[in-house]
Amino acid sequence: MQDAKGWADLTAEFWSSTEGGALKSFLEARRAQGAVIYPPEPLRALQLTPPEQVRVVVLGQDPYHGPGQAEGLAFSVAPGVKPPPSLRNIFQELQRDLGLPLPPDGSLVRWAKQGVLLLNTCLTVEDDQPTSHAQRGWEKLTDRLIQRCSAAGQPKVFLLWGAHAQKKAALIDRQRHRLLLANHPSPLSARRGPLPFIGCGHFSQTNAWLAGQGFPAISW
Repeated sequence: MQDAKGWADLTAEFWSSTEGGALKSFLEARRAQGAVIYPPEPLRALQLTPPEQVRVVVLGQDPYHGPGQAEGLAFSVAPGVKPPPSLRNIFQELQRDLGLPLPPDGSLVRWAKQGVLLLNTCLTVEDDQPTSHAQRGWEKLTDRLIQRCSAAGQPKVFLLWGAHAQKKAALIDRQRHRLLLANHPSPLSARRGPLPFIGCGHFSQTNAWLAGQGFPAISW
């Protein structure tokens, strides 16, 4: 797996650890057994958003589990791929919160290039089997990524969407950073309590907080 400059020391340390070795063995075994695993580039978010450029961290659950959907960036799909329901709810909230028109496609690469780290708690999944790779080791890596984002660089906004993401809250220094929590944007939870995603206002709150710190806003 290709590692991004700036994250390479952290990822190399993970792959050489007991947990990283066990995860690699698991992935190799599942592929040998014929499992279809998404996405093809699990660490693409790290390639597009170096640690020194991170201003916002969006944290979800695990990748899309349909053919051609997951592309290594949380919630994003390539141009030409129909946006899945979670992404449609994200765009709906953007419309409600900021009055933005629907984008021409479901790619969030434009966010990643502005310093928005689009990360899931688990970075692979099998075809049509959501959470099939949970608790196989990815969470150890994403813990370390979140800890680095908290400890280094400028103050950031962390958007923790869903219960899996919110378990990472303890890893983040609340004195330095802004934490915003909501339910996952999935149709199953986007409008439910206690923290409905639709109506959360995270996009406007993020830009207001960044402006208050003297940082440029995100062009969502």
